[in-house]
Amino acid sequence: VQLQASGGGLVQTGGSLRLTCTASGLTLSDYHMAWFRQATGKEYEFVSRIHRSGDTAYADSMKGRFTVSRDNAKNTVYLQMNSLKPDDTAVYYCAAARAPYWTHPDGYLYWGQGTQVTVSS
Repeated sequence: VQLQASGGGLVQTGGSLRLTCTASGLTLSDYHMAWFRQATGKEYEFVSRIHRSGDTAYADSMKGRFTVSRDNAKNTVYLQMNSLKPDDTAVYYCAAARAPYWTHPDGYLYWGQGTQVTVSS
């Protein structure tokens, strides 16, 4: 099983990025997916999750700015990030879970390698 995250980069405050997580070795429609992030020296932080049904949830600081979506036919999950702030700087990870509604990393079985997002002020 492999989750390949991509789309990170350097962007100015107020800019946008779209992260992509492509799964191989599993059928994405069987899993609930999430995005987490980890800033240097900090713990993993929940960003967003998307249920197999398409139901979504976001951390409070991301509501209205980030949008998670999935395309099961492409085995891919996306995270559209708008109005980025320097505090959004982190490595972003996608993760897959069998059980729904987890916002803690312990609930996720498979993890991507992470993609760096850097927001300059």
